[in-house]
Amino acid sequence: MFKEFNLEKLTDSKVLLEKLLEQSKNEILELMEIENKTYENFVTPYQEIGESINNFVTPIFHIDSVKNSETTGKVYEECLPIISKYQTWISQNDNIYIALKDIQSNYKTSLNDIQNKVLDNEVRDFKLSGSHLDDTKKKRLEEINLTLSELSHKFSQNLLNATNEFEMIVENKEDVKEVPASDLELAAFEEEGITKYKFTLQFPSYMAYITYGTSRLKREELYKAFCTRAPENGKIIEQILTLKNEMVKILGFNSYSEYSLETKMATKEEEVVSFLEELGHKGKEKAIEELNEIKDLALKDGINDFRSSDMAYYSEKLKRAKYDLDEEYYRPYFEQKSVLDGFFEFLYQMFDVKFEQVDTKAWDEKVKVYNLLSNGKEIGRIYIDLEARKDKRGGAWMNSWHSHYINAKGQKELPTAYIVCNFPPSSQATPSLLRHSDVVTLFHEMGHALHHLLSDISEPYVSGISGVAWDTVEFPSQFLEYFSYDKDVLKLFAKHYKTKEVLNDEAINRIIKAKNFQSSLALVRQVELALFDFKLYQDLYKTEKEVQNLLDSVRAEFAAMTPPSYNKFQNGFSHIFAGGYAAGYYSYKWAEVLSADAFYMFIDSKNIFNKELAIKYKETILSKGGSKNMDELFYNFAQRKPSVDSLLKIDGIIS
Repeated sequence: MFKEFNLEKLTDSKVLLEKLLEQSKNEILELMEIENKTYENFVTPYQEIGESINNFVTPIFHIDSVKNSETTGKVYEECLPIISKYQTWISQNDNIYIALKDIQSNYKTSLNDIQNKVLDNEVRDFKLSGSHLDDTKKKRLEEINLTLSELSHKFSQNLLNATNEFEMIVENKEDVKEVPASDLELAAFEEEGITKYKFTLQFPSYMAYITYGTSRLKREELYKAFCTRAPENGKIIEQILTLKNEMVKILGFNSYSEYSLETKMATKEEEVVSFLEELGHKGKEKAIEELNEIKDLALKDGINDFRSSDMAYYSEKLKRAKYDLDEEYYRPYFEQKSVLDGFFEFLYQMFDVKFEQVDTKAWDEKVKVYNLLSNGKEIGRIYIDLEARKDKRGGAWMNSWHSHYINAKGQKELPTAYIVCNFPPSSQATPSLLRHSDVVTLFHEMGHALHHLLSDISEPYVSGISGVAWDTVEFPSQFLEYFSYDKDVLKLFAKHYKTKEVLNDEAINRIIKAKNFQSSLALVRQVELALFDFKLYQDLYKTEKEVQNLLDSVRAEFAAMTPPSYNKFQNGFSHIFAGGYAAGYYSYKWAEVLSADAFYMFIDSKNIFNKELAIKYKETILSKGGSKNMDELFYNFAQRKPSVDSLLKIDGIIS
C-alpha cells in the first residue's frame, strides 16, 4: 500500500520529528545490544530505521520548494538542526561503524553482492563523516554540517525571494509585438483602462521576453535583473567554501574535490579536469563559429556591440531562419495532457509499464498522481507537478520519497517519487502549452523517476537512485531525453489541442534538424560551469573577488562569449551551493557519455522502438539501482566500455 501525502500537521513537524528521532535512537541503541550481530538482525533493521526517517522528512523539505511560504520556511528551519544533529550522531557513531565493519569482515563470503554493496557504501560513508576521529573533531564536524545546511537553505531562499521581487512593466505595445500570444496573455493586466504587460524572473516569463522581446533596452533590463539576483549570496558562497574546506581538512583530504570523488565513478581529480578540457577544446572552435553566425544576423539590425542579453533573441531569429523553426508554432501541439498521455503510451510500449491516474491528496490542485503498473500489479507511484507558480522554486527536478525494498517481515515496500517542473501555467482560457524544450525536460526528469521507481532491489540503501554514484546518476535521465527528438515518439502526443491534428513530418523534421543547433555553444557552456565548479573546490577561494577571478579564467579559456562584468551567475548557481552537485557538476557530461552510447545502440539497431533492447536496458540498468557500480552495469548492457565519440557524434560536433 502507498503512504498518502498528508501535511495537515505541518506546523507540528518539529515535535513529531523529535519524537520519531528519539524512538529511532532507542531502536538503534537496542540493536547495539545484540551480542552476535548479523546482516539480518542488525543491518536490515538499521536500514529500515533510516528509511522511516527519510519518509517523514522528505515531504517537509519538499513542500518548502513547491509551496513556499513563511510557514514552510519556519518549519524547515525548525526541523533542519534537529535532523542534522541526528544524522551527525549516526554518521559519527563509532559503535555503529565498528558493528558494520565486523559484519562486513565476518560474513563477506556468505552475503550476496547486493548486501556487500550496502556494507561497502556504509563503511565508506562512515569514514567520510569522521566516525574514526576524536570527539573534538567530531563536534566541529557536527557544527559545520549544520551551518552548511542552513547556508544552503538561505542561498535558495534568497534566490527565490529575489526572483519573486522583480517585475518589469511594459506599456508600449511595440515592445511586445514579437512575444507569442500565449505568453502575452499571461503577462497582460489592466490598469486604469490601459492594457500593460508584466514580465518577471519566473523562468517561463523571463524566457518569453528574453527570447522574443522587441525592445533591446527591456531585454537588457530583464537580463541584468536575472543575473544580478541575490547579491547577498556572494558572502554565503564565501562561508560555504571556507566551511567545506575546513571539513575536508579535518577528514584528511587535500580538497573538497578530492573528497567528493570518493563517492563517484571518476577516481582522480586530473581525470575529471582533463575530460572536461578535452571536451571544451574540441567544442570551442565550432562554438565561436556558431556565435559569429548569431552576431552576423544581429549586424543586419545595425547591432555591432552584440551583448549577452541579445543572445537568446538573435539565436531564436537564426533558428527560425535556418530551420523555419518557431517554438510558438509548436506549442498548441504540445498541450500538457496530450504530452503526458502520449509519453505514458511510449513508456508502456518500451518498458511494459502503465501509468494509471489516481485521485489522492497532493500539495496543489494541479499536481497529477499516477500509480505505475506492471503485469497488472502496482509497482510504484509518481506525483507530477509541472506548472510554474510564484511559491515554487525555479528549475526542474525529481525527488525520491519511498524506496522499493523487502522489509524485515518479508513484505514488499513500494517506491514513490515526485517530478517538479516550471512549465507555462494553464489559465481559464488556455491549457498549459509546452515548448519542445519543456518536453525534453519532462523526458529527462522521468528518466530519473524510472530509475528510482523500476528498481527491483530488496535493500533500500542501494535501491532506485540510492547508492548510485553521483557522476552517473544523470545517465538514465539523459538517455530518455534522446527519445524526445524521435519522429515516431513525437507523433504519439504532438497533436493540436483544438483540431487534434497530428504534427506533420515536415514540422517534426525541423525539430530534429534543429536539435544540434548551437550544440557547441551549449557544450562549452557546460564545460565552463563544470570546470568552474570542480576547480572552485580544488583550492580555497576566500573572497567573492577570488571566486570571480576563477570563473573569469575558466571563461577566458573556454567561453565563446564573455558576459558583462555585472553578471554574477555564481550567486544563482544553486546546483552547487544549494543542491548536491558541489565538485560534481561535471556529472552531467560524464554521464552523457554513457547515455549517448546507450542511445546509439537503438540507432544502430534501426529501430527506436526496439522493445527487446529497451527491456534489456530496464533489467540491466534501471532495475539494478545502486546495487552495482554503473560502469559494471553499463558493460552488462552494452558488452563494451562507453565511448566519448558517441556523445560528440550525437551532438553533431564530430561526424
